[in-house]
Amino acid sequence: MKKILVLRFSSIGDIILTTPVLRCIKKQLPHVELHYCTKKAYSNCIEHNPYLDKIHVLENDLDALVKTLKEEKYDAVIDLHRNLRTTIIKWKLGVKHYSFDKLNFKKWLFVNLKINLLPQIHIVDRYLKTAAALGVKDDGQGLDFPIPKAEIVAIDNFPLAFHLGYIVFAIGAQHYTKRMTKEKIIEFAKQINQPVILVGGKEDYAIGQNIRDVLYNLDVPVINACGQYNLLQSASLLIRARFVVTNDTGMMHIASALKKKIYIAWGSTVPEFGMYPYRTDFVNIENKNLPCRPCSKIGFSQCPKGHFKCIQELKFPALS
Repeated sequence: MKKILVLRFSSIGDIILTTPVLRCIKKQLPHVELHYCTKKAYSNCIEHNPYLDKIHVLENDLDALVKTLKEEKYDAVIDLHRNLRTTIIKWKLGVKHYSFDKLNFKKWLFVNLKINLLPQIHIVDRYLKTAAALGVKDDGQGLDFPIPKAEIVAIDNFPLAFHLGYIVFAIGAQHYTKRMTKEKIIEFAKQINQPVILVGGKEDYAIGQNIRDVLYNLDVPVINACGQYNLLQSASLLIRARFVVTNDTGMMHIASALKKKIYIAWGSTVPEFGMYPYRTDFVNIENKNLPCRPCSKIGFSQCPKGHFKCIQELKFPALS
């Protein structure tokens, strides 16, 4: 094979979890030209990946994308998303393909009937098995998330307390039931009692300010970086962090790629889905005494039961 296309349209964390496949293909099959196709909104997750020769992006026109991909004359497609659009692409390209098994029925059984038949294997290892037919093997090196020097945020202008070390709290998540509440973030930050940098998107800025104000009055140094930096710049703040506190979200996987120790607050989702931190030190924080968990494989805009005990009753561990 001379040219291979990898498909994964979304989201941040899922795309980062595919990076071991890219590295292993390129290093073990160095003659192969390796392309990646994703949504334009997520291309920044892999635009600096050194193992890719070309990135294709999906905007609104799937037909135009397919036309472009046909011109590349691929020898094979590795589908790590497996949805309707990737199925259409594979069918129209008409080349050999290898598709990731999403285990949707087993996830449905776990969410709806609480019958867990999911394999005890990380999703990254399942991605790698998808590419195994090409002769690719796991190299044991974990995730990749290179950050160019130009994107690294200098802390020289931060208060002196942060020069001596800090904790990063990644407070965002796409779905409400995967996010720690403001009160829980404050509770954990008070327990840690070290300088804190809050990271998240623009939509998290207001709650970040609220958290900052409360902790400031408790003499906990806080910087609200939510919405102040792009993804790569926000990720660069993790590099010098003593450890990272996060929800089940993309920043958790960026922290894994940077080999940080991670404390993860699990709400409606569970580690058993196979998307916990990969090959880094981590501590799961979850309420295992609820018969309603997991209530979703991706999360909801509000708690289906109305009590949100999976987050409200979290008990934070002593730090080690």
